[in-house]
Amino acid sequence: MNLFDVYNLWPIEPVKAEGCRLWDKNGTEYLDLYGGHAVISIGHSHPRYVKALQQQAARIGFYSNSVQNSLQQELAEKLGELSGYPDYALFLCNSGAEANENALKLASFHTGKKRVIAVEGAFHGRTSGAVAVTDNPAIQAPFNREHDVTFLPLNNLDAVDQELRKGDVAALLIEGIQGVAGIFLPDNTFLQGVRELCNHYRTVLILDEIQSGYGRTGNFFAHQAAGIRPDLITTAKGMGNGFPIGGVLISPLFEAKKGMLGTTFGGNHLACAAAIAVLEVLKDESLIENAREIGDYLKKELSLMKGISEVRGRGLMLGISFEPEDADIRDELLFRHHIFTGGAKNNVMRLLPPLSIGRAEVDHFLTALREALAHATKTR
Repeated sequence: MNLFDVYNLWPIEPVKAEGCRLWDKNGTEYLDLYGGHAVISIGHSHPRYVKALQQQAARIGFYSNSVQNSLQQELAEKLGELSGYPDYALFLCNSGAEANENALKLASFHTGKKRVIAVEGAFHGRTSGAVAVTDNPAIQAPFNREHDVTFLPLNNLDAVDQELRKGDVAALLIEGIQGVAGIFLPDNTFLQGVRELCNHYRTVLILDEIQSGYGRTGNFFAHQAAGIRPDLITTAKGMGNGFPIGGVLISPLFEAKKGMLGTTFGGNHLACAAAIAVLEVLKDESLIENAREIGDYLKKELSLMKGISEVRGRGLMLGISFEPEDADIRDELLFRHHIFTGGAKNNVMRLLPPLSIGRAEVDHFLTALREALAHATKTR
């Protein structure tokens, strides 16, 4: 049997990782400024994280949600405290796709409506409901008619008002910062206006913080910069530092009913142990503050660099726009300087490093990027 070939793969096989570093099977060392789509939040193979997983695996790794698991309550309490949402409830699942799927279900159950407004540029997962609210044309078409999804442009409050006033919208779904689309930020005034409109028209506001959450932007969640409180918040990626886990933070607006939602692997013992360790390291090592400080420094230095047309984002979730003729900069960084970065549409490089990254590692990247841009200029 062969693998189903849907991914473009670099000819590099990592076999070891520590902090912000990777080593491939040939012993070559790489600087990781991507962290597997913002998954690595506290650094690769953090000793506290590894120890928590080892100890938990030696006791019990998994049992279904038909029995009590005190780790789930511990996780909920620590997440509520660090995120600033202690009055919300937590539903645990396996991934960001499943988190958004369940958030859409809750919105539909609560309102009795089915139509969803999704802000264009968002990428919300791979389950049927989640696929319905992605603007990826390669995978969305079969699902749109079933779920009745309307896409609206970012930062256009009038367009939101026109749709919500129709009275048939169950939920409005928006990312805290648009990731795969190329790191685009909702204006604070837009998020504040959306919150007011959703209140007025009794529409559920869902903030997708799957990529932008868990301290990546210098706030625990990106939307907190706007001072709003969504009805539902979805999270995953950095939540488990590589161990699959997702969750929905649910406001007191919703009443839980037995059998309302379900999951097989969500909230299993190993996943909870991983997620608890992540929260403890984020807090004890001040990694959210580090993301803000290092991110500010990185953004400032990038904005002064020749050959870069725009720098977008906040904290350690940054997008760098290059001119079309410099589209191969990422390849130059990877194969010549051994630095992993992410990509997006229209010549955009995404930086999503572990939140533990330090100034020296950032300076190493900046030096390599200057060299790569100078080399690109010479070879035009």
